[in-house]
Amino acid sequence: MAHHLTGAADHEHAVDQWLKAGQHAAERLAHLEAIRHFERGLAVLTKLPEGPARNGREIELQLSRGLSLITKEGFISEAANQAYRRARELGENQADRQPLFTAVYGLWQWTAGSGDLIEGRRLSETLLELTATRADDGLRLQAHHSAWATCLHGGQPAASQEHSSAGRRLYDPDHHRSHRLLFGGHDPGVCARMFLALGEWVLGYAEQALASGTEGMVLAERLAHPLSLEDALLNFSLFHINRGEPELALQRLDAAQTLAAEQRLGFVREPLFLRGDALVAQGAIVEGVRCLREGLRTPVGGAVWRTYGLASLANGLMRLGKLDDALAAINDGLQRMKTKGERLWGAELYRIKGLILLRQNDFEQSQTAFQSALSIARRQAAKAYELRAATSLSLLWCERGRLAEARDLLWPVYGWFTEGFDTPDLKEAKVLLSELA
Repeated sequence: MAHHLTGAADHEHAVDQWLKAGQHAAERLAHLEAIRHFERGLAVLTKLPEGPARNGREIELQLSRGLSLITKEGFISEAANQAYRRARELGENQADRQPLFTAVYGLWQWTAGSGDLIEGRRLSETLLELTATRADDGLRLQAHHSAWATCLHGGQPAASQEHSSAGRRLYDPDHHRSHRLLFGGHDPGVCARMFLALGEWVLGYAEQALASGTEGMVLAERLAHPLSLEDALLNFSLFHINRGEPELALQRLDAAQTLAAEQRLGFVREPLFLRGDALVAQGAIVEGVRCLREGLRTPVGGAVWRTYGLASLANGLMRLGKLDDALAAINDGLQRMKTKGERLWGAELYRIKGLILLRQNDFEQSQTAFQSALSIARRQAAKAYELRAATSLSLLWCERGRLAEARDLLWPVYGWFTEGFDTPDLKEAKVLLSELA
């Protein structure tokens, strides 16, 4: 119909049909075809007279095109960024504020997904302000969605938990089914549960995190929405790495990569970071480092999680004895943390730096790095990272004969935990404490 109307120079109805054709293709997950339809509609749109009606049609086309681009190319799609910017520009003058909200959300998705958590926080705050009064549950859900991701990656796990919990309460799988076709290309209920899991682990609740992550995976599998399932698998793979379960992490990662290939999906995060980190944990260090280096060179590797990739690379290089290269990766990560605000892995960057300096027999600087890791972890209430940093510093003090100080540091941190005692981090701390008793 769109082809016929375009050929007949019925431009107004042709634009509407190209939009419908694109939306229909997107609903069937044929996003490559959808993008072509939306772009044909935008081309025909230029033949319509300027005015509110034309602007309204362009907003719909740009928002729909942006979502399909994100699904195909990942959150870093520059074309999606331009589509959302144009939609926001037009939406500022519209009486209906929902298109403006959707455009700002798309810009947040691109900005935060590209790794700029500083600007992402500003856009998330705008979304929260837009929904502060008289907004429906769906828009409030998506405002929280922007905040739970921004806060966690920005090193505020407790705030992330508040927004994730609010999102889980607001979410209704039937009522909000359409959101995966409007906001970010994935289901907010699945995302809320996966970020709850990641945040709970960081905050020191490993068993609660496992329950939340399992709940998120069950929902993702039941919905069978490809990008939602891919995102869940990647996040759960990271969770398994955090718990010291590299085999399970690789199983989740393999499933995500198979799904992406079958469904022609872009990756929302760099899977080579996960594969490399898991391989290093298994002892395949050379192969793991190769994966990490390759991941850091990809466009997605320059986006969100890059700080994690650099920390993992530094750990692998350290274990290969390439200490100068490892420190260079740490310095790159610390610089990115400052410029982009991706602070979740700040404590780990300093802890691994301390381990590298320890191998260089620089005991004073190693101690300083471990203390910086402790300070960051405590400021973030990141008990999982605090335990790692306290264990590393305690081991250093043991080597220097400061046994009482090591025990006094580690015991209160270990004693805080009430679950997760089967995880490697807590097992290592327990063994060390038994030696210091």
